[in-house]
Amino acid sequence: MRANWNLVVDKILSHANEDDLSVLFQLLLTEEERSAVSGRLQVFQTLLQGELSQRQIASEHQVSIATITRCSNYLKNMSASQREKVRKLILD
Repeated sequence: MRANWNLVVDKILSHANEDDLSVLFQLLLTEEERSAVSGRLQVFQTLLQGELSQRQIASEHQVSIATITRCSNYLKNMSASQREKVRKLILD
């Protein structure tokens, strides 16, 4: 079976209620996966704020340096307009 990410996105968008989304994410993601997504979001937020070193981020959010490096490289490889869109999505 081929993965259909649009189906996932459509299902998420069809539920505006936080409780429904929580149930949906518990169904779709393991606790470890939810933790990883949460950690990655925190890393992106902290990197975009630009106030902490990678070691400080790793310590504060209990994520690996490898995760921080991947997130940092992803941001560095974005165009300025993409980075601004991401900044608005996750910091506002």
